[in-house]
Amino acid sequence: MADTKLLTDHNHIRDWAAARAGQPALNDPTPGMPESEPVLSFAFGQHAYQDTDEGADRLGGVQPIEWDEWFRIFEERRLALVVSRDVPGQRDEFHELVRRP
Repeated sequence: MADTKLLTDHNHIRDWAAARAGQPALNDPTPGMPESEPVLSFAFGQHAYQDTDEGADRLGGVQPIEWDEWFRIFEERRLALVVSRDVPGQRDEFHELVRRP
């Protein structure tokens, strides 16, 4: 596994996502899992595009949301974002949300 770092600061998380053209999002809950909650994530590429005129904002179970809502859930669940350390010339999209230590 690549060298990683843990992010909890909202500005650092926004900067990390912006550098990869990522948008805050929710993924649909796991099918068949009782009481499963939507999962925080990021939408990259075509999933980051939201056409409000057409209402097509749930591509592949991904729902773009506002940063305020994303961070509200992030704090309620006491999460941290694990990302790869930046390597010059590369923009790795690896990320994982974990419970804070």
